[in-house]
Amino acid sequence: MLLRRLPSRAQSTLSTHHIFAKRPLNKPPVTSIPTHVLLQDLGYVNQPSAGTAHWLPLGLRVLRRVENIIRTRMDEIGGEEFELSSLSGRALWEKTGRWGNTELFKMNVNDKDNADFCLAPTHEEEITELLRLAGVSYKDLPVLTYQMTRKYRFEKRPRGGLLRGREFLMKDAYSFDKDQRGALEMFDKVNGAYWKIFKDLKVPFEKAVADSGDIGGNLSHEWHFVHENGEDLLFKCDECGYVSNVEKTISLPEEGEYAESADVVYGLTKDGDTLVAAYYPRGRTFAPNMLKSEIEDLDLSSLSLPAETVIEKFSANEDEMILKKFVRIMDSRISDRTDLPDFPFKTFQKNNFTLITDTCLVEAVEGEYCEECGEGKLQGMNAIEVGHTFYLGKRYSDPMGAKFASQENKLESFEMGCYGIGVSRIVAAIAEMTRDDEGLVWPSSIAPYDVALVEAPKVDQEYMKELKESLGEKKLRLMEDKRDKIGFGAKMGSARMHGIPIIAVVGKKWPLVELEIRGMRWDQSKEEYEYEKIMDEKAGEYQWTVETDGAVEKHFVHKDHVGDVVGALLKDL
Repeated sequence: MLLRRLPSRAQSTLSTHHIFAKRPLNKPPVTSIPTHVLLQDLGYVNQPSAGTAHWLPLGLRVLRRVENIIRTRMDEIGGEEFELSSLSGRALWEKTGRWGNTELFKMNVNDKDNADFCLAPTHEEEITELLRLAGVSYKDLPVLTYQMTRKYRFEKRPRGGLLRGREFLMKDAYSFDKDQRGALEMFDKVNGAYWKIFKDLKVPFEKAVADSGDIGGNLSHEWHFVHENGEDLLFKCDECGYVSNVEKTISLPEEGEYAESADVVYGLTKDGDTLVAAYYPRGRTFAPNMLKSEIEDLDLSSLSLPAETVIEKFSANEDEMILKKFVRIMDSRISDRTDLPDFPFKTFQKNNFTLITDTCLVEAVEGEYCEECGEGKLQGMNAIEVGHTFYLGKRYSDPMGAKFASQENKLESFEMGCYGIGVSRIVAAIAEMTRDDEGLVWPSSIAPYDVALVEAPKVDQEYMKELKESLGEKKLRLMEDKRDKIGFGAKMGSARMHGIPIIAVVGKKWPLVELEIRGMRWDQSKEEYEYEKIMDEKAGEYQWTVETDGAVEKHFVHKDHVGDVVGALLKDL
């Protein structure tokens, strides 16, 4: 029995996407179709239920290219790839105090013996336990491990397709060092790799100072794609360029500006012995995390209680009131001319009263001054978070007893970091931010194919065969729509909708090949693009000309040189 020889992956042509595609190719413009629906209609993914996804051949090609970019950069800095179980035991999570605190995003399961597990949303506990059991010496450090596996979180309202699902593919990395200095150096090294990863993806991004949230630690950065539909809010200084998310943005008012009236939020410290009264301008959004940064032992949950409840809890035992403490903290926009709410206690020990002023207790608004430089004004922008890096310190190693043998032969806790990238989320985010009126527009770095081949009517079949061989020699990924029942116009529409960077048309001008540019040139700072450098020298030899048809850029080049031209064009798309 003879086996049919399959084409190489680089030269493979698309032949089965129409099995999964649901959208008629002759349908009107796609502007009203949400991106996550478009990805399904075109056969990139299938969503069997809210928050879950099947990756189809076309989408998987995009996903794998994103993975390869990440893998390359992580390997460059010494990362070692591994893969942990998706099931994580309750006992480890209880050691770190996260079993009860993360119910909103954990999916819990039980075995036949009623043992508790969760489908892991992240793997800090498991990797720390793995290193604890390994018997590590200081000579083995630092250690940097990473994996790209499916994670699970219980989203009550999954939406946006791949952007906010219950199941997703994430690259999570973990570092272990012997001291804080080494851990911070590793934190910087991984962030440097992230910078290269996002540059490789070719679309604009921002790195923002962020709040560490449930993961822990006191230093973290988020990585975002800026887009009007993003659910996150970032602020960027127009003078120093400092970027932070809204939870970490400290803003300053105009000099002499003050609030006419104020609102107050009451809270308690964790021991219940100190009442905190936080005053902020009426009409502004109170920022609990800002207050937490000023009062470290603040019980954040108390801030969500009604004021009467907080005051009742604080004053429940009248005999102990003489020992109770009071903190009044004022936002910097509050002055002695601001109308303040009445303080609920008229008598107290003066020594037990503390007043804190000139702090920021509200979310920033656009146009206020940057606290970092004091000169520039803040500009707000919506963004889609696709990555987060954390310096953890001993947040996990201490409670889990994860230690290494030091040079002095003492057992010391690891200094740790963790670093996440939403791999499947990147696919969805780039699809969202690059699409246009005709469909998807993939950057060449992650496009499922480099070139879409389209044959004009009544063209000799040998021409297409010759073009495929020529492009195949350059190891280009080729998409050829071989369906007989649709015409030239529908095939062109399909290629455009699928977002393939270059559409090569074999038509009446043969041996000239028409190259329609579908991709975008994101880097507008370049004085000269790669293709322009070659065109200056080779235009005559290649019979290379450029035309524009409205917003569409078309290159015409002799068939013998089309591979070189495509290669040059792809570098900037």
